Amino acid sequence: MGVYLVDVDAEEWFGEGEEGWSEIAAGLNAELVRRGLPRYESVPEAAGFVRGSGQSFEEKLVPPMDGLVALCEAHLSAAETATLLDWTVLVPVSLDEEIELPVESSYSDETVIAGAPEVLAIAQKLATAVALPPEVPEMCDNLDLTNWFLDGAAEKLAATRPGPWGADLDASFYVALYLRAAQHSLRRGCPVTYC
Repeated sequence: MGVYLVDVDAEEWFGEGEEGWSEIAAGLNAELVRRGLPRYESVPEAAGFVRGSGQSFEEKLVPPMDGLVALCEAHLSAAETATLLDWTVLVPVSLDEEIELPVESSYSDETVIAGAPEVLAIAQKLATAVALPPEVPEMCDNLDLTNWFLDGAAEKLAATRPGPWGADLDASFYVALYLRAAQHSLRRGCPVTYC
């Protein structure tokens, strides 16, 4: 068990019932129209699993987040921190401010939708601050990022290439997690959410 960050395909996004996100999809589109933006309807179908293809996203939130919070306090404004951390659904749509819907999500009584372009910009700022190395997995299909950080590869690299990223691997994991989630959302054109 635990909390996972995963992508959502078209069948799930527009689906009814417990497994469907149709109420959130409809609420998002209504708010986009109200803001004079195009509706978000081009959600991709599920892709078959091929490790390293970048067609699916699944990572587990395992380490404590204290280091990430401290990193945000040191490098981000309160508004940037909220944009990075307070969403429940990430969509590949530019949003000048988050959209709050009175719809229950996996871990909250409401749904907060953030735009992937804005989250990406903030995550890139943190990635630069910690000098995240290029070896961090980019295509995170099946816990690739989680395993890289938790199974020793990150620790081994930090021993041979020290830097701010290696000083707190838990914080760097979350920087990479939000960076890769936003990149995946934009690359695939799909929502990303917690489950």
